[in-house]
Amino acid sequence: MSLTLVIGDKTYSSWSLRAALALELTGTPYSEQLITLYRSDTRTQILQYSPTGKVPLLLCDEGAIWDSLAIAEYLAECFPAAQLWPQARAARALARSACAEMHSGFVALRTHLPMDLKRHQALAEMPADVLADIERLCGLWAECRQRFAQGGAFLFGQASLADAFFAPVAARLRSYQVALPAEAAAYVETIYQWPAFQRWYQAAQEEYLA
Repeated sequence: MSLTLVIGDKTYSSWSLRAALALELTGTPYSEQLITLYRSDTRTQILQYSPTGKVPLLLCDEGAIWDSLAIAEYLAECFPAAQLWPQARAARALARSACAEMHSGFVALRTHLPMDLKRHQALAEMPADVLADIERLCGLWAECRQRFAQGGAFLFGQASLADAFFAPVAARLRSYQVALPAEAAAYVETIYQWPAFQRWYQAAQEEYLA
């Protein structure tokens, strides 16, 4: 199977990071097509691949798939042996619920703390709605880990699509130096020690250096 992932800048594109981590979980080789964001021709460039004018988009033998959640579900179906979702039904239901909430929620956090993997500075003042999002996030992580993470350090023990979806927000919390409860801080560290995330992070540090 030939797979190409169309992405935005690794420094900024949180949605692209999700899809890339999902692909890494499959263990299958793929290529990347990177389109630089925030330029006058960015949308035109993306529209060559994606009808929405947004990234990520997965090009495969069966056509184009856009939206990180659709890409994740497609990969889970294509590579069942990789067990991208937790195998237990209750755990899988919670993982899907958590990913859907991340996909459509946490708007204040995403708005005020946009992903920037080169940033290492706190906000001068954290808005109340962002603090509420962070509290909910930490509670959700705690629920996943308390119920289903006995086998490892990720949200459901072993790395899954849930971690692919929450890695970008974990990166935001570190970039903006957000103080976290011990368990949430430990999970952020787990993400930063994940080899798939480390490869993306290192590539982000090298962007724009040429």
